[in-house]
Amino acid sequence: MLKPLYLDKNDELVLLDQRRLPLEEVWLRLRTPEEVAEAIKTLAVRGAPAIGIAAAYGFYLGVKDYKEAAREEFLKRCRYLRELLGSTRPTAVNLFWALERMMSVAEYPVSPVHKIINKLRAEALRIQEEDLEACINMARHGASLVPKNARILTHCNAGALATAGYGTALGVVRKAHEEGKVELVWVDETRPLLQGARLTAWEMEKEGIPYKVICDNMAGYVMSKGLVDMVIVGADRITAEGDVANKIGTYALAVLAKHHGIPFMVVAPTSTFDLSIKKGSEIPIEERKEEEVLCFAGKRTTPQKAHAFNPAFDVTPSELISYIVTEKGVLRPPFAKSIKELFS
Repeated sequence: MLKPLYLDKNDELVLLDQRRLPLEEVWLRLRTPEEVAEAIKTLAVRGAPAIGIAAAYGFYLGVKDYKEAAREEFLKRCRYLRELLGSTRPTAVNLFWALERMMSVAEYPVSPVHKIINKLRAEALRIQEEDLEACINMARHGASLVPKNARILTHCNAGALATAGYGTALGVVRKAHEEGKVELVWVDETRPLLQGARLTAWEMEKEGIPYKVICDNMAGYVMSKGLVDMVIVGADRITAEGDVANKIGTYALAVLAKHHGIPFMVVAPTSTFDLSIKKGSEIPIEERKEEEVLCFAGKRTTPQKAHAFNPAFDVTPSELISYIVTEKGVLRPPFAKSIKELFS
């Protein structure tokens, strides 16, 4: 099983540079929280669960040499780390969830600083272990809903690369494939950074799962031809009422799936839920540099004076979603009710 990031015996964060895939498999060694923040910001590591895990490790890297520090100096450092790492990507709630878990350990009132630092290391490792277990459980729950000979359409990359390993949406695909249910996976290329064509296709190739890459604007056509049995995607934030923020283009897929009567499944761990937000309109949407749209493979493909709008995510309203699969089970509409029951 691919493990895209881990803390090695030298207390260095080792992660697979997703910017270089599929042409090169390059592993980065990160030693400072600033390096981790830059890796998150520049998408060397991406995917909501993986971002949270990386942030937890970055937090630990930022305090591991503070064992002799006074408590107030140590806590000041922790607050700096929370702000540094929290400023990298605004939409994926797993990032903030992981940082708050680390801060809760850091603020433990009784233990001396050197013991708290040991606890922080253990907490970061625990966050990764819990995510892997969650992925495996989500895969089991989600695969039970996949029909035989399924032709599944997916968007962006919600696989092992985006998590501790195995994946959320692609975890379901993997499990369904192991059960002999998958005929074909339609892989949206996912403009402008091609996370589907570069990353999901790479994972499908590694796993021997049959797939075809399509341009994002071909999804409606393949649905209209009866070539899609289910759409399965991940999530970066889910509100209390079940609205879902995910990679830009997800909303359009949900509208198309609804029109064609195709089940639309969202797969995400409970750490992706943000119960402080009711509606999707409240979710902060990251806007990235316009060069990602204006250029391709490092070359300008638009007029020199052209400008672009580049939101990284969109929001899918809950009424367009058939299932939300978590590690604790499958949620069904009405989602406000099923989500409330899940967390009660």
